[in-house]
Amino acid sequence: MSIMGFINLHKPKGFTSHDCVAKVRKILQTKKVGHGGTLDPLATGVLPIAVGKATRLLQFLPSQKAYQAKIRFGITTTTDDLEGEVVQDKLAKNLSLENITPFLTDFLGKIEQMPPAYSAIKQDGKKLYQLAREGKIIAIPARKVEIFNIEIVNWTSGDYPELDLNIVCGAGTYIRAIARDLGQKVGYGGTLANLIRTLSCDLTLNSSITFEQLSQQKEANQLNLIQPDLLLKNLDKINLSEEESKKWCLGQKIIFEQKNSNNFYRTYNNLGEFIGITEIRENENIKLIKPKIVIA
Repeated sequence: MSIMGFINLHKPKGFTSHDCVAKVRKILQTKKVGHGGTLDPLATGVLPIAVGKATRLLQFLPSQKAYQAKIRFGITTTTDDLEGEVVQDKLAKNLSLENITPFLTDFLGKIEQMPPAYSAIKQDGKKLYQLAREGKIIAIPARKVEIFNIEIVNWTSGDYPELDLNIVCGAGTYIRAIARDLGQKVGYGGTLANLIRTLSCDLTLNSSITFEQLSQQKEANQLNLIQPDLLLKNLDKINLSEEESKKWCLGQKIIFEQKNSNNFYRTYNNLGEFIGITEIRENENIKLIKPKIVIA
């Protein structure tokens, strides 16, 4: 019997997101495993893992994310975090929180952000970190990202002072880039010293589980995967009748009669069971309900 659902994995430090997928495959003894939202190896926290047919739903999950970030000032690195080589070392003992606070508002809202040179973004078929390791200088285009909130949590003064922030942002935001850019704005340079993801795809840190806990669940025959539709509350809902459910699964014509329509809907049959994702398509001015992802 195939398994299907999501895991709220607490990613440990030192693992890539790909490493996590490989380890989950081994624990669950299944090949069909994917992840939602890459985390750097030094980062920890929430990494959504999809198993079985749930991998097809990753593209529809909510995109808002939240992080606890520690920025260290006076240090600039090649990777914008402590994993890279130090390219600038400048004592910042005179830097105060009062100097930094006015610049934080520059990062709120929809902004353009230059991704780190060492990142998983692809250019000419290769990831940027691969090109950077080959010594190739690549012109990286800026990306539009959205940051909803930045909250100061703690300030530690010293030769290399550190600022702890809670950051809520949209998909594609690089917290390393915020650390780098904030360091530039205050004139001392900055790098990301620690990162914990506390929210992703509506999954929170306090309900995440470790590899060890997942292994224990599997060994005890008590695997507790999150039902796929529980993470799709960002999509509106369509309830089908028994006849419509049969037609939907066969891809037959069903007219969509609502006035306002989104592109995609989570879809339930007449028994209230989640059966997949509906796409609304228009044909000769008639809106039709068509299956986009069939789960049932």
